Amino acid sequence: MQTVRFLDLGLMEYQRAWDFQTALHRGLVDNKLNNRDLPPGTYPQEHSLILVEHPPVYTLGKSGSTDNLLLSEAELQARGIQYFPINRGGDITFHGPGQIVGYPILDLECFFNDVHRYVRNVEEVVIRTLAEYGLDTYRIKDYTGVWIGGAGGGPQRKVCAIGVHLSRWVTLHGWALNVNTPLEYFRYIVPCGISDADKTVTSMELELGRTVDMNEVKTKIKRHFADVFECKVVDPAPEWSDALSNQ
Repeated sequence: MQTVRFLDLGLMEYQRAWDFQTALHRGLVDNKLNNRDLPPGTYPQEHSLILVEHPPVYTLGKSGSTDNLLLSEAELQARGIQYFPINRGGDITFHGPGQIVGYPILDLECFFNDVHRYVRNVEEVVIRTLAEYGLDTYRIKDYTGVWIGGAGGGPQRKVCAIGVHLSRWVTLHGWALNVNTPLEYFRYIVPCGISDADKTVTSMELELGRTVDMNEVKTKIKRHFADVFECKVVDPAPEWSDALSNQ
């Protein structure tokens, strides 16, 4: 059973968090290269699960279209929103306060060699977490992420977006779960490049009609991640806690 280090970064600017997860990713890749003569899983790897909130930012995946960002550079600056084209899959999405962004940094060869299974597992972690709040969520074929509603002719509402990147089977980027997220920011993009009239974006707060305790959600995510990925999720060692406080 693999051990995954749990790192809660709190509120952090996107660039700093990106640099941090990239450094962890590089460490896993370098360790693989240094142990290339050994089978995966037979030597220690320092996997991590990062949870973080970001100030308002739009990120555009490598397969996305800039046409799906509906604001000019001047308008972004006026609203205090950052913008980053990045190397994950998927199109454009929003990150901001009230949203739990998860970045699993895993050497997937220590778990399984299946990208589609990895994405399904990430979806499953969120589905199980939201089920504890009485929210009936599901997947949609050909669309990644986690969805709510759609019955009786109403819109299908995305509550969690997913966009990942793998290099040498080490994962980067992850998911964005709308907990108490201000949804007006999604008006300025075509979320995930999906312009279908019957699909929109939602949050746990909107669906439940109340503000949701973020730390409570994080605790549930941590537990379900361990169950779904069949791993141990552990708090960081003291030296890691000190390092995180300086991030």
